[in-house]
Amino acid sequence: RPPRADEPRQRAEEERRDDPTLWGPNQVDFAKMRAGGLDVAFFIVYVGQGNLDAKGFEVARRIADQKFDAIERMCRRFPTHIELARTADDVERIARTGRLVACIGIENGYAMGEDIGAIAEFHARGARYMSITHNRHSQLGDSNTPEDGIHGGLTDLGRRAIEEMNRVGIMVDVSHASETTTLQTIAHSKAPVIASHSSVDAVLEHGRNLSDTELRALKANGGVVQCVAFASYVKDDGGRWDFIVRTREELGLPAPGGNQPVPDDPEVRAKMCELRDRVRAFDAENRRANVSEFVDHVDHAVAVAGIDHVRRGGERSAIDLATGAEERSGAVGSGPESARYDDLELNGEETMTQVVPGENIALWVVDVESGHRHLFADVAGEEWGVVRSDDRSRLAWFADEDRATWLWTARADGS
Repeated sequence: RPPRADEPRQRAEEERRDDPTLWGPNQVDFAKMRAGGLDVAFFIVYVGQGNLDAKGFEVARRIADQKFDAIERMCRRFPTHIELARTADDVERIARTGRLVACIGIENGYAMGEDIGAIAEFHARGARYMSITHNRHSQLGDSNTPEDGIHGGLTDLGRRAIEEMNRVGIMVDVSHASETTTLQTIAHSKAPVIASHSSVDAVLEHGRNLSDTELRALKANGGVVQCVAFASYVKDDGGRWDFIVRTREELGLPAPGGNQPVPDDPEVRAKMCELRDRVRAFDAENRRANVSEFVDHVDHAVAVAGIDHVRRGGERSAIDLATGAEERSGAVGSGPESARYDDLELNGEETMTQVVPGENIALWVVDVESGHRHLFADVAGEEWGVVRSDDRSRLAWFADEDRATWLWTARADGS
């Protein structure tokens, strides 16, 4: 058949979407990272929360392995652009060559199932942090959502998982966890803990934000909170989240936070585009958070925890970013709403540049690595077997050699 008039444009868009060396429609690609000065990024092995049973754990592990595979392929396919770092020294070495640096984080400890041995396997594949939960309670502990917990905080398996992460050198992440889970995690960990993408409850009361009690506990632990410019956590969203949940249900899409359908399916893509358009219409009628309001969170976190324990985190799957911070990768944004990044004095001490230094995460990784070597010198350097899976599930998009890139950009609604 003759090509449709829009096919060349669609092919060009597909190429830009699938080639990370080009400036494309994804929120993150190599071009945007360079333009924004984002030298290092954690690429995320994310697994949506499923049932706490053998089948659920099996599916979660398969999805996690596929995403590890995808990150590894990205680094193999573009070695002149990016390399996987396994240590803080690797980060500095790779950056000196002018290439971008990829690190790996696991969002949702659900991926390990009930197998403590999986943590060492994840470490061998390059994972350097793992969160206890995501949305909904995991086998390791209670999430911030739903509010009613089922474990009373950490589970016994969660405590053993923290001990194993400390042992092998994987950072423990408390973002998404309930306050009880967070405080128990910080108390149990022998190494500094992070909240990889959370803001503060005192500015906006939200289950995903940290209380002053949690901030003080992180400080005492030597950990870090990375404040995130996710608009729904910065100011009241006017019911945006409920609107997204309802719209997804109307369109026959899975609820936010679960495992999502393959975005390359034409029907799914059409539904995602419809979802995006409806969310944009909602946003046009409801003012979103701006960068100045985000800085209120940073300012409060610094006042409570101290500037050494506050950094700026990212949520690059999220289109729900504060106005002035959209699709800038490492850049903060520009214009009047961003002025406080340039001029803000935090508690009369320091400028915002101290909250967004280039060595943001490397110093903290060194701390955890040092603790690991000191506490567990007997296992340092030990080789671990790696479980790999060639199985293809409904998320086979991540296992396709031609679709090896973005793990955080498949969803248009910011979930």
